Amino acid sequence: MSKTLAENTSDARSRLLDAAMTVIRQKGFSATTVDDICQAAGLTKGSFFHYFKSKQDLGVAAAQHFADMADGLFGSADYRKLADPVDRLLGYVDLRVAILQGPISSFTCLLGTMTQEVYKSHPAILAACDRHMAEHIGELVKDITEARDLYCPDALWTPDSLGLHIQAVLQGSFIFAKARGGPEVAVEILGHLRRYLKMLFKR
Repeated sequence: MSKTLAENTSDARSRLLDAAMTVIRQKGFSATTVDDICQAAGLTKGSFFHYFKSKQDLGVAAAQHFADMADGLFGSADYRKLADPVDRLLGYVDLRVAILQGPISSFTCLLGTMTQEVYKSHPAILAACDRHMAEHIGELVKDITEARDLYCPDALWTPDSLGLHIQAVLQGSFIFAKARGGPEVAVEILGHLRRYLKMLFKR
């Protein structure tokens, strides 16, 4: 395969996945059709089925695509350079607040959106979403473990449980943003999360 053809192939697949991330967060997985995704990507259904066997196959790939995007965003963020693990956790929350901009579908979590909708109907998508959310939480748990060892080594809670709690608050904030039609309520919720983390680590 020539370099140009390889680049075009990669670009077409990425366009479909980018379109899927956008449309599914706007309409939900069940309401999203292959035609919707093709139209948003500016590609044909033939292109879609060249890369994906089915809409479920696309959903699994879109979960990976979203996770890769999130890994890049949070992994390269400035707060990762901070020496104190609590500052890194607070920086994570601050970045979450900072990206609450634009249409609701642009900042909500594709993994959470699909999990709520497909948890009984599409086990492959559910497994992919669960795996990627767990991997994201695992990165937080590294900082949480370091922070607990430094500031409250006798705490009865586990780093894993706090990582899950942080993500539960985030996912809940997205639900309320959808319910109320804007990010303001999510900003307030994450403000409480930030204060809770500071109190938890006696900051």
